[in-house]
Amino acid sequence: MTRIGMMTFLHNDNYGSILQAWALQRTLEDMGFDATHIDYAPSKQEKICNLLLSGNSPKLILEGMRKKSATGKMHGGFDEFRKENIRTTAPCRDHATLAKAAADFDVLLCGSDQIWSPVWLNPAYFLDFTDKPKVSYAPSLGVKDMPKRAKQRKIARLVKLFSAVSMREAEGAELIRRMTGIEPAVMPDPVMLVPKDKWQSVMDMNIPQEKYILCYFIGDNPSYWETVAAVAKREGCAVRVIPRTEGARNAGYPLEEDVPPQRWLGLIGGAVHVVTDSFHGATFSAILNKKCTIVRRYREDDPESKNSRIDQLLRNLGVSNLIHADWDVVNANLAAKAESAKVWLKDAITQAAP
Repeated sequence: MTRIGMMTFLHNDNYGSILQAWALQRTLEDMGFDATHIDYAPSKQEKICNLLLSGNSPKLILEGMRKKSATGKMHGGFDEFRKENIRTTAPCRDHATLAKAAADFDVLLCGSDQIWSPVWLNPAYFLDFTDKPKVSYAPSLGVKDMPKRAKQRKIARLVKLFSAVSMREAEGAELIRRMTGIEPAVMPDPVMLVPKDKWQSVMDMNIPQEKYILCYFIGDNPSYWETVAAVAKREGCAVRVIPRTEGARNAGYPLEEDVPPQRWLGLIGGAVHVVTDSFHGATFSAILNKKCTIVRRYREDDPESKNSRIDQLLRNLGVSNLIHADWDVVNANLAAKAESAKVWLKDAITQAAP
C-alpha cells in the first residue's frame, strides 16, 4: 500500500482548513492509500527564519497576532477534532523534523487551501524538505497577480520539482503556467470530493430550532451588516452569527460561541439562508443545498484579492449565484467534478510512486 504524507494547514483554527484536511485524507483512504498528515506546527524561530528567507512582510506576524487576539476566544473544538478525526505524524517544528517525517512515506502530497500563497510564502508547503516524489492537489495561490519577481522565481523553482501539479483555481493555474511552463490541472477543493450524505453524518445538529439566517464572516466590513438586514427582512426569520471579528461580535445579533467544526457544519445545514464572505462557507452551502448570499471580501482591483476562489467555485458548480441556484445542476456538477478529480489524483500518485 502506497504511503502518502500530506502537508496542509492544520493549526490555524479555520473551519474550512481543518475540514478540507479531513476530506482529503478520507478520500485518499477510500481510494486505498495509507494517508497521514505531517503535523507541521512551526516554532517561532522557524517562522522568523522563513519570514527573512521568503521575503514576507513583517506585518504578517503582527496581523496574525491581532487576529488571534480577536478570534481566539470565539470558538473551540479544533484540537479535539484533530485528535479524533485526523491521523498525523508526531509534531514537526522545523525543517529538520519535517525531513525526518518525510522518510516514512513513498509520496508526499501538498494541498489544499492557500498553502502556496505568495503573500505568506513558506517553502515547507512546497515540500522543499524532501527529495521524495511530490504531487500537489489543489493548492491555492489565493491571488490573481504575483507581487514580486523574487517570489515568482522561488515558486517556479519549487514547483518544477513536482511529479504532478494541480491548482484549485484557474487563475492560479495560469500564473503557474506563466512562471514554469507547466500546465497544471484545475481540481476542486477536497471538501467537494466528499458527498453530501457523508458530510451530514459528520454534523452536530445541536442547533437552534427556530428558522434562522447564519452569518459567518472572515472580513470585518460594516457594509456586510446592511446585506444581512436585507436578507433577514426578505426571509422573515432570525439571525445567528458565528463571530470571527469584533464587528461581528458587536453587530447586535445572537452569537454562536465556541463552535467546533462539526457544529459549524450543522449550523450551515440547519440554516434557511447563509450570508458569508468565506470560500468554504459558500462551498458547504452549495454541498448542503442552502441558499447563500456571498459578499466579496476584496475589491476587484486589490492586488491581494482572493475573489478568484469564489469565481472558480461558481464555475465548478455551473451557476452564477447560490441564491437562485438549480440544486439538481449543482449536485450533478459536484458529482462529476469529484469523480474526475479522484481519477486524476489516483493516477498522479500511482505514477509518482517508486
